Amino acid sequence: MPKLWNETIEEHRRAVRDAVLETTAALVAEQGLRGVTMSRIAEQSGIGRATLYKYFPDVESIMMAWHERQIAGHLDQLAELRDRAGTPGERLAAVLEAYAFIQQQRHGHGGEFSALLHRGDHVAHAEQHLRHFVRGLLVEAAEAGEVRGDVSPDELAGFCLHALAGAGDLPSKAAVKRLVTMTLAGLRPEA
Repeated sequence: MPKLWNETIEEHRRAVRDAVLETTAALVAEQGLRGVTMSRIAEQSGIGRATLYKYFPDVESIMMAWHERQIAGHLDQLAELRDRAGTPGERLAAVLEAYAFIQQQRHGHGGEFSALLHRGDHVAHAEQHLRHFVRGLLVEAAEAGEVRGDVSPDELAGFCLHALAGAGDLPSKAAVKRLVTMTLAGLRPEA
C-alpha cells in the first residue's frame, strides 16, 4: 500500500478512536457509568456498533483508554513546564501548581468511576514517572540552594505529591494556590 494510503487510514482510525473516547466521557459524565451502553456510544459517535466493537470490547475499556490519554496529556503538560526556561525553583513551582490544579479537576471522579479509572497499571506507571521527574527538579533546586538539602529528594517528592493531592477537595483556585504556597514553604532551606 502507498504511504499516503496508510497515513490516511491511520488518521481515520485515530479520529474514530478520539470521537469514541470523547463521546463516552461526555455520556458517562452526564449519565453515570452504568447508564451508558455501547449502542448509545456508537449512535452518538456516528459510527456503527460493529465498528465500535472493532475498537473496544466494552464501556469500561473505552473509559480506561480515555483515562490513559488524559494522564498522558497531564504528564506532557507537566513535562513542558519542567523543561521551560527559568531557575529550578521557578520550574518546580510551576510544575507543582499545575499538578495541584490537575488534582482539583479530578474532584468529580468519585466512587465507582474513580475506582474503575485508577485500578490500571497505567496509573501506577504515571505516578512513578511523575515522582521521578519531580524528584529531578528537587535535586536541581537543592543544588541551586533553592530547596532544602537536609531531606532526601525522594522524601520531598513524596511530601509534595501527597500534600498537593489534597487540592482535589479544595473549592477554589485561590485555595489551591494557597496550598501550593504552603507546600513550597515546606521546601525552603532552613535559614
